[in-house]
Order: sequence, then C-alpha cells, then structure tokens
Amino acid sequence: MRDISILREPLGVMYPGRLREAFEAVRRVVEPHVRPGDAPQELFSEQEAILITYGDTLKQSGEAPLVTLRRFAEEKLSEVFSGIHVLPFFPYSSDDGFSVTDYLSVNPDLGTWNDVEELARSFRLMIDFVLNHISAHSEWFRRYLAEDPAFEELAIEVDPSCDLSRVVRPRSTPLLTPFTKKSGKTVHLWTTFSADQIDLNYKTLKTLCRMLDVFLFYVKRGAAIVRLDAIAYLWKEIGTPCIHLPQTHAAVRLLRGILDLCAPHVLLITETNVPHRENVSYFGDGGNEAQLVYNFTLPPLLLHCFLRGEANQLSRWAGTLKAPSDRTTFFNFTASHDGIGVRPLEDVLPEAIPELVSLARRAGGLVTFRSNPDGSRSPYELNVTYVDAVLKAAGTENPDPFIASQAVPLVLPGVPAIYVHSLFGSRNWYEGVKQTGIARRINRRKLNASEVRRRLADPSSFAARVFKGLCRLLSVRRRQAAFHPNAAFRVLNIHPRVFAVHRERNGQRIYALTNLSAEPLKVSIPEEGLPKRAVDLLSSHTVDPSSIHLPPFGIAWITW
Repeated sequence: MRDISILREPLGVMYPGRLREAFEAVRRVVEPHVRPGDAPQELFSEQEAILITYGDTLKQSGEAPLVTLRRFAEEKLSEVFSGIHVLPFFPYSSDDGFSVTDYLSVNPDLGTWNDVEELARSFRLMIDFVLNHISAHSEWFRRYLAEDPAFEELAIEVDPSCDLSRVVRPRSTPLLTPFTKKSGKTVHLWTTFSADQIDLNYKTLKTLCRMLDVFLFYVKRGAAIVRLDAIAYLWKEIGTPCIHLPQTHAAVRLLRGILDLCAPHVLLITETNVPHRENVSYFGDGGNEAQLVYNFTLPPLLLHCFLRGEANQLSRWAGTLKAPSDRTTFFNFTASHDGIGVRPLEDVLPEAIPELVSLARRAGGLVTFRSNPDGSRSPYELNVTYVDAVLKAAGTENPDPFIASQAVPLVLPGVPAIYVHSLFGSRNWYEGVKQTGIARRINRRKLNASEVRRRLADPSSFAARVFKGLCRLLSVRRRQAAFHPNAAFRVLNIHPRVFAVHRERNGQRIYALTNLSAEPLKVSIPEEGLPKRAVDLLSSHTVDPSSIHLPPFGIAWITW
C-alpha cells in the first residue's frame, strides 16, 4: 500500500506556503477510505469497449430510464460492450446535466442510486465528475449568496476592470456574470461555460475537500472510470490563459494519488477538447495523471479524410500516437453528446477547419463558436450527428461509409467508445434544437426503447444495418489479442485512399485496412515473408495478402 504522503507533491503545487494545512485537510478526507492492495496487473484488455449515453436516451413507459438502459444493455449489448458511460445523472438546471444542483443525488426522473449500482454490477461504469463548476440553482450556491460562512469562498469573485484578455475561452458567452448577495453587494463571478454554471474556487481548501468527498462517494457507488469534465479550466490565475495551469495538472495528480491509495482499480479519464499536444499532456509522466485521455483529434480529422476520400493526413497523425506507458492509453471515439470539436485540428491540420464548417452546414448541422482574446470568434465545434456528417462527406445514404468510419477507432491503440446515437444510426434531430435553441440537442434525441427494438428487428432498416455492422466489428475485435489497447502498432502506407495499420501481440498479427473512398480498390500488404493465404476476420474468407479487393468503404482485418 502506498503511503498517503504521496499527496504532498501535488498539494505543494496547488497551495505553496500552505502545504501543512492543505495536507492535513486532505488527509482527514482521504484516510478513512485508504485500502490495502496493489493496482491490478492489467488495466485494459482487448475486450474493452464503452457505450456513451445519457441515462434517459432510452425510455419506456412505466419504467425508470436507468432500469430501461440496463435491461436493454443486458439484452442487446453485453456481448459487445464492457462498459457504459452514463452522462451526468444528477439533478441539474441546464446543459443537459452538466449544471449540477446536487452532486450526491440521482435525478429522480432517471432512477435511484440502487439503479446506478445495478448497472455497475453488469458493466464497467464511467461516471462524470463535474468538478469545474456547479449550478447557479444549487443549494451550495444559494448558501454562498446568503453569505453563509461555510460557503463564503465557493465562487471566484473578480473585479470586472481586471484584464482578462489572455483567458482562453471555449464559449462566446461573457466570462463574468454579476450576482447580488444577501447583503445587497453585487459580485462578478467567473462563469467559463454559462451564467448558470458557476466556476468553483479551488484556492479555498473547503471547496477542495467538499469535492474530494464527492469524488470518493462516486467510487463507493460503483464508478470504475471517473471522467474529469472540463478539467483543463479548473484553476484560474489572472494574467494567464487559465487553461492547463500547473495547479490543474497537480489537481489531476492529486486525484490519481487518491485513487492509487483508495481504489487502484478505478481509472481517471480527462476531457480536454483542445489541440492534440495539449490534450496528451494529461497523461503526465505515464504514471501520475490520467490513465485515459480522449483522442479528440480523431473525430474531425477522420471526417475530413472521408470528405477528401483519402487517408494520408490520418495516417501521418496516427503514426504519432504513442502513450507514455503501458498504464495509459487513448480513449478513441468519433461522436459524443457534444459536437465535433475542431480545436484539436489547430496543431494538426488547421486548413481543414473551414472545409469542415462548410460540410457541417451542408449536412444540416450548426456551428458553435468561441471568443478569442482579440475579440474575434473562431469555430469551436460542429453540431451535427456523425452519421449525417459522414454520409454527406461520402455523398451517399448507404450506411457503409459510416460503418467504415467507426472501424477506425477500433483498430487504433486504445479503448474504443461509441455514442448511443451512432450505434442506432440516428440522424439530425432538428426538433430538439427548435424546442430549446441549444445547438447540441441535434444529437441528443430521446428514444422509445420499444420503437428502437422494433427498428432493430427490421433487417432492412437503416438503424438495423448500422447496429448489426457495428456489433459485428465490436464482437470480432474483442476476441483478438492484437487489438489490446497497448499492442504493438504501426501505420502502413498501402494506398492513398486506405487507412492501414499493423497490430501485434502474443504472437497474433493483424493487418487492418479501411477504404475511406467510394472507389473499389485492389491493394497489397507491403511486407516481406507474407503467406499466400490468409483470413479476413470480418468475412471469414481466405484472401491473398498480395491482392486484396476492398469494395467502396470496405473493411478487412487480415491475419493468419
């Protein structure tokens, strides 16, 4: 068992000059939860795949949505998904759950903690730790405005005359929002994401310790993976960009240290929708920060490659993917509850951003912007389903290009994740945007579970064709040692239109090929000593590695 003194290092970065006080405060929170035992030998396996969903995406009359989700997942998904990321299921006031009013309760419209724990017994559960901000309608914030001494430093009060021009913004809304306290005093509070989302003040130990209690509570309730929402913006120092600050990385190390002490089987994943180099910094040294990092560059870059019908840019970028240790890996996805972020292309392929903005609009989507220090605005994310975006890029309504797009995350180093609406082939939900004015609602439709089952039972339906295709890929993948998240990985230059990789582990080698174009291709694997006959794992057909036929948007996983 590691000694609790490991927490001194990150606390020293966060609270210089107050280390003794900070350590004692944190020790009182953490020590009762410390358990003996070492971290598991294997953190990841080839069987890992995560479903991303809201707790109420699937609904059934007369049944709590969390129960509906578990029943559907046990019935349809247990053979292809190892885990489920249930997006914030707490009481909230806005942002579809990310403006939390009570961190310790389950939204009664979704179910109970018992329902959450039942789900965690069947699947590896990912829970959101929304630690950057709290709802303006929460009890904590009410007590802050009431000038309760226990909450007097909960929020970040800023003189509006301060120069905040260096602050990196993910939104175009005002950074400061005025509120009036019980005494009649008006204060301007830091609100990174919206006026209803009050940034928490981690310079006070009271806030830190309250949130550590929440963190450990989630672990107790069955969290196997904890998602650190909007972690990049956690710490604020006026005169700096207020993103990725040393204190923020120290906070991640603190949380990692606490898990190493109390629950070494639980993983951290950081959500940082930023350029790739900044994103992967949250691996730390490979042993002291997050074990998983969202691969945010993949969704926009892959979409651009389908738009161009060529793989060169994707191949070049993928060749740089390397986790710093075998205790870390990437979280590979193409779609989520949010839009398709384009900031990750800023240091990879910035010229692609205007093309993707145009594509999103042609696909019936919207574009969300962020404010820049000079007062201008830049595209932040594309609000469109990945299905609609890929099909518009490919110029077809056939599901094959979309299925091909989902094959790419499955062959990269890391753990794959699929958004529930991608699994069902959902299209743009314009009514949701119209009802709320929220662009992200285009990809957040609520579905009737019985209707979903009906559509999946019709083999000719678009939903069934997508669902069957993705489940087939996932089912085959989880049986291959060479698709272990940390298996050896090389990108192959087979053809400009083909994304090709070599994976190898425990004596198994797989050559995974994906045709990103509508053009039928004949390709060969450029390796010496290949056999004359091999097997395509997806079709079970025998193939000649020197003469492989790939249909439009075709996929082949070759082994022998």
